[in-house]
Amino acid sequence: MKIGQIAPDFTLPDQNRDRFNLGQHLGKGPVVVFFYPKDDSPVCTAEACAFRDKYQIFQTMGAQVIGISSDLEDSHQAFAAKHRLPFTLLTDEKGEVRDAFGVPKKFGLIPGRVTYILDKQGIVRGISNSATNGKSHVDDALAIIRTL
Repeated sequence: MKIGQIAPDFTLPDQNRDRFNLGQHLGKGPVVVFFYPKDDSPVCTAEACAFRDKYQIFQTMGAQVIGISSDLEDSHQAFAAKHRLPFTLLTDEKGEVRDAFGVPKKFGLIPGRVTYILDKQGIVRGISNSATNGKSHVDDALAIIRTL
């Protein structure tokens, strides 16, 4: 995915085993989709907690935050409960949505850490890509949403 492209629509299970469809959430406001490698790993936890800590700001700006990894629903549920994550976590077990967005793998093996900021039409307005500094994705996303 590149800035200016329309994000692919997808439907994935969330941590509560409900179906989440991106298209049903567009039109309401910006959507921040952050892909991360693994629940409870150190950098992923720091990133998720950074989104949690600024979640109220995202809500005030009308934005929705969605995290996606290949972890299963039970893992997401435990991760969300342990760290009091107020946003949706989605299971992309086969990596199909990750591939559709073009998220690269680190060293060709580890799923990448990339955040896409979508406007309410689903157009990619910003991308934050840092494998080792997940917290920077939060500030990048907020800065881009402020321009929409």
